[in-house]
Amino acid sequence: MQETEVSYRKIHISDGGEDFMQPDSLNEEHNSSEEQMVEAFRNLLLLHGELPAKHGDHNTLIRFLRMRDFDLEKSKDAFLNYLKWRVDSKVDMISKRFKFEEYGEVKKHYPHGFHKVDKSGRPIYIERIGMVDLNAFLKSTTIERYVKYHIREQETTLSLRFPACSIASEKHVSSTTTILDVSGVGMSNFSKPARSLFMEIQKIDNNYYPETLHRLFVVNASSGFRMLWLALKTFLDARTLAKVQVLGPNYLGELLEAIDPSNLPTFLGGNCTCSDHGGCLFSDEGPWNDPDIKAKIQETSTIGDADLEEQTLEKVSEYAPANRKEDSGKNMITLQKYASMKAAVKESQKRIQMLEMSLHETKKALNGLAEIIEAIKPNQTEKNYSKTGLARKTYGDKCNHVWSQSVSHATARVISATQLHLLHLFFIFYQSNSTALFD
Repeated sequence: MQETEVSYRKIHISDGGEDFMQPDSLNEEHNSSEEQMVEAFRNLLLLHGELPAKHGDHNTLIRFLRMRDFDLEKSKDAFLNYLKWRVDSKVDMISKRFKFEEYGEVKKHYPHGFHKVDKSGRPIYIERIGMVDLNAFLKSTTIERYVKYHIREQETTLSLRFPACSIASEKHVSSTTTILDVSGVGMSNFSKPARSLFMEIQKIDNNYYPETLHRLFVVNASSGFRMLWLALKTFLDARTLAKVQVLGPNYLGELLEAIDPSNLPTFLGGNCTCSDHGGCLFSDEGPWNDPDIKAKIQETSTIGDADLEEQTLEKVSEYAPANRKEDSGKNMITLQKYASMKAAVKESQKRIQMLEMSLHETKKALNGLAEIIEAIKPNQTEKNYSKTGLARKTYGDKCNHVWSQSVSHATARVISATQLHLLHLFFIFYQSNSTALFD
């Protein structure tokens, strides 16, 4: 989803913990309705005692709201699942202590990396899938270690790359533009180890780092890759698929609409070589390496660590325009409205279910009544014996027999007392007027 780029007043930069408030010159103003949803989401988490000090910032919450189309309950479940995963996977420890010593060797067999920014200031991430040597890759590392490296890179993007790009572009940046070069890739490349790695990375990115992809360009796609793509796309959610553009060899025009040639590597048709760094994918070139910008981010991330939880609690109502002039007792108004609406919807659904059950039983009773009418309809033989009075007696007995059967059937069907009463009245009326049938 694109970032809002109008009437900016504040800019929120997430370090995985708190919002980094830039000076007024960095003007960003979030959509007011989204602000209210974030406020309601914060209050919902607070109400359940699940609002963490470190990950309760605006950017994290809005990502999970967008992930679940602003459904508060579903967003809460996804967010709590994310927090549990961080604990179970020791993500904070990976981010701070994990050393990927085989980094250089892995890059040779799996060319990938961040390289500069697009025209909107978003970081560009590139992979040359067609040049992957999977056997050599698996000799230099393991899937488990590469997954940890991937997690560390995602954490770095949230805590450093996005904040740096936001400062450099003077607007909120919270997603990447990605390019996958799939030259020569086909069904034969999707081996069991490749599938295992792909599915693990996709699970992590989709569930725990949602809404961090702005756009994905797949370039140099051959007919062989397009067959593979039919299988790959089944692992992607609809929101991600909507951001993917699969292009053949004539892709350059599309890329240049989003990226300046000076920021695009020569192997993709641009002008950059990053020769001083051993190639563009080894450079990690971007605003996140600017010493001044890094110093600003580092300064902000270290201020107030001791009372971070208190700061988070203070932010519960910081961005709710309708509540800024109200006392703290009104901070829960959005959540209360949500709870009332949810209760009303549940009550309506319950009543609808009851009506549907009643309608179903009524239909069954009416069908039974139709069967009874058909059963007691006088046939030609009964008419012929009407003069002797025998048919009238036989017919009355038949009515009583059918009535007793209908009561038994109605009881078995658990029809309402009103339906049973109406059925009884019908028989009284029918028997009292049965003489007319024989006249």
